[in-house]
Amino acid sequence: MFSALPLTFTAPWILTALALLPVIWWLLRLTPPRPREIAFPPTRLLLDIDQHEETPQRSPWWLTLLRLLLAAILIAALAGPVWRSSKPVDTGEGVLWLLVDNGWTSAKGWDAQVSAAEQILTAAEQEGQPVLFAGTAEGPNQNLTPEAAASALEKLRAMEPRPYPPRRSELSVGLRKASQKALPGAIVWLSDSTDTRETFVSDLASITGSAPVTVLTGLETPMGLKDLSNDAEALSLTVVRHPGQQLGTATVQALDLKGLVLGEVQARFDPSSAETEARFELPSELRNDIARVEIAGEAAAGAVQLVDDSWRRRTVGLISGQSGDLDQPLLSPVYYLERALAPFSDIRRPRDSDIASAVPSLIDQGISVLVLADVGRLPETTADTLRDWVRNGGTLVRFAGPRTAGGSDDLIPVRLRAGDRSLGGSLSWKQPQQLADFPEGSPFSGLKVPQEVTVTRQVLAEPTSDLPDRTWAMLEDGTPLVTALPMGAGSLVLFHVTADSSWSNLPLSGVFLNMLRRILAVSNVAAASETLEDGTPAKSVLPPLRLLDGYGRFGPPPVEVTPVSATDFRDAAASRRTPPGLYGTEDGFRALNLMQRGDDLQPLDLSALEGKTTTAAYPTSDPFDLRSVLFPLAFLLLVLDAIAVFLLAGGLSRLGLRNRTAGLAIAALAAGTAALTGAPGPLHAQSTSSELQALDSTLQTRLAYVLTGNPEIDDTSAAGLYGLSQFLAERTALEPGPPIAIDIARDELSFYSLLYWPIDPAADKPSDQTIARIDTFMRNGGTILFDTRDHINASANSFVSTPATLKLREILEDLDVPPLAPVPPDHVLTKAFYLLETFPGRYATSPLWVESLEDVAARGDRPVRAGDGVSPIMISGNDFAAAWAITEGGEFMYPTVPNDPNQRDYAFRSGVNIVMYSLTGNYKADQVHIPALLERLGQ
Repeated sequence: MFSALPLTFTAPWILTALALLPVIWWLLRLTPPRPREIAFPPTRLLLDIDQHEETPQRSPWWLTLLRLLLAAILIAALAGPVWRSSKPVDTGEGVLWLLVDNGWTSAKGWDAQVSAAEQILTAAEQEGQPVLFAGTAEGPNQNLTPEAAASALEKLRAMEPRPYPPRRSELSVGLRKASQKALPGAIVWLSDSTDTRETFVSDLASITGSAPVTVLTGLETPMGLKDLSNDAEALSLTVVRHPGQQLGTATVQALDLKGLVLGEVQARFDPSSAETEARFELPSELRNDIARVEIAGEAAAGAVQLVDDSWRRRTVGLISGQSGDLDQPLLSPVYYLERALAPFSDIRRPRDSDIASAVPSLIDQGISVLVLADVGRLPETTADTLRDWVRNGGTLVRFAGPRTAGGSDDLIPVRLRAGDRSLGGSLSWKQPQQLADFPEGSPFSGLKVPQEVTVTRQVLAEPTSDLPDRTWAMLEDGTPLVTALPMGAGSLVLFHVTADSSWSNLPLSGVFLNMLRRILAVSNVAAASETLEDGTPAKSVLPPLRLLDGYGRFGPPPVEVTPVSATDFRDAAASRRTPPGLYGTEDGFRALNLMQRGDDLQPLDLSALEGKTTTAAYPTSDPFDLRSVLFPLAFLLLVLDAIAVFLLAGGLSRLGLRNRTAGLAIAALAAGTAALTGAPGPLHAQSTSSELQALDSTLQTRLAYVLTGNPEIDDTSAAGLYGLSQFLAERTALEPGPPIAIDIARDELSFYSLLYWPIDPAADKPSDQTIARIDTFMRNGGTILFDTRDHINASANSFVSTPATLKLREILEDLDVPPLAPVPPDHVLTKAFYLLETFPGRYATSPLWVESLEDVAARGDRPVRAGDGVSPIMISGNDFAAAWAITEGGEFMYPTVPNDPNQRDYAFRSGVNIVMYSLTGNYKADQVHIPALLERLGQ
């Protein structure tokens, strides 16, 4: 058993040798006498020799004490002294029960638990005490019979934290059976200090009888993440901490599939709260690349939230009941829907105008949301197809209109009255109706209702008892504006107004955009389109792909984890049979996270064991073997003893000091000679290529590009900037010099206002010093135009980015990059020289990303967005240099895609606007330019 003292010995019988210290004292107190020094005259040799018998003399008392101390230290060291800083644990007599919490909440303090368990099991092994060893997350099938402490130690070393909470109640039956065979002598529970809301504590109180129970608490509990939400503004999560923790902040990171950090936020706790929110306010394109969110420094499965395909950009199908008029797009409801949905979803339009063919075609393309604008009655076969699609996870959004007012099918959330209500009609308003505040529980809850949005016409719902529960938005008079109804795994949504501005000005407002974003946020990423011949959903399973361990690391799935049916997966929780991780295939997978909505971390409640339990803290340090101190101390005393004997024997007087003056002089002479080196010649100023380049760049404005080391890319950049320089000289007052190549790691950057940087996926990442130079350049007013040149290869809904995009992300991860957004219509870039709406290059599909500015309401006296300074970064994938590149003969080197002369002209105009913007900033926001702009708009 454990000793009652903090000092124990592995071989205490050796301490009996301390009884021999008096004998050792008697032997050590005698020393030989000091030898006498006698002159050696040859003639008197025999006369001067002493004839009396020599006797020993007594040794000094301090030397005897030194030798006795040396002997005592050697005896104590051989006995194996061990110092234990913690209070010993009562292990009782008989079978020791050792219970260890090894759920995910033990991950952060697992080393402390293992150390405490090893101390207990080592002591039990020395005493020959049997042990019943159990892990509370290992389930009821583990061996719950007493065994040797050595076997329990082997189990302990093989045990690790599990990626799910401990299931302590699963041990109750096995422990009860074990107590019936032999009552425990003592129970030691190494807890994780958290409560699982089970009956295990009360069960343990009834099982153990009178045996003492010792519970070790105070383990550091990791924080957790839950409630992942990706709304229109940000991706947000709830950070949870243990009530006993005093941590005030948590660093939460968002990572992509490659492990690159896309964003990092600091979540701050209120002193009285155990939960707080972390928000990643990133562009939707970046949020679509997030694959994992974790708390930095918290190596635990509960501190990880996995993001699966359900958080990707939604694919939306659009079908209108009206015939499209390309010459008058503002009269088409699809025009408003496309403009509202395009920034955060992928639009699919049917090629066939026949709805019976268009709907199955869009479903086959994997859409997750289908929007029907003023489609009245659907064909019966089409309605059946849509009904099965919605039940399998699709979201059907419908907008009212004249056709809907004339009658609809049953794929709507509420029954409608015949006809509609309009301003001046039979069911009329005296004035247009405004929107009421969005009700709690609605996906639109929290959005600000603009006062300028009014409704002049709508379709009315039949009043029923469940109508309020199905209403997501209403007018001030209480009539529904948006209603919804769940159907299977999907939902039906109805806007009671049109998608264009004929019935209301809602489609012209910003809240319309946010409402559509919220609908997409609550929709499934892809509907399950697989159905059997009779229309019922097909059975499908999700095999484990990559699962988390207790520390939140990915690993291969264990053999005991079996596939989960897609139907059961929706309600699955992290457990021993379904650990958290990714389930499915590489082509499509679902994420099962550990902490769900409603989960929290509660302190361990031991009230059911009151009077029978003793709580103790985990040892603050491991047992210390004092032999590592005593043996060096004994050696030091032995050296001191040898020195003392040497001095008492007169050894110091026999030592002669040799004269080393000559050697020291030689060494000093050598050192002086080495120091007398020839002085270097005078430094002469010389002109270098970098100085000449700096002088040239100071005297003349030049466009600069970053060297990548790839000859093809660098030649294209040089030819492109040469062509843009020629265009600038012909069309503007700027006459730039020849373009210049910049070594981003060595050349001075402050001479240039704009750097064109084509991204080479094969290039090495810039060094930390180079990143610091780039950051300084951007902070001091410079602008870098990053061009990935790959948008022709980029998929709009791809979950994996292109190599050039990944390389760009690698470069930007260490830079202080501001929030980015596509160039808005009112940005200075659209009016810096030419009036532009888009910024094409060789390709025309990529937006131009710039620093996101705060939304400012447009005023009549200021036609452009007001913001100080110039965006330090621009990003595009349209390959500007290839569109600008010309030969010395003035011929274009690369065709545009598609091969359109107008696109090349607009590419040059885009370049002019970018150069003027970088040189002049936002001067066009001044009202002095309004007459010139209005005149050009009139032309």
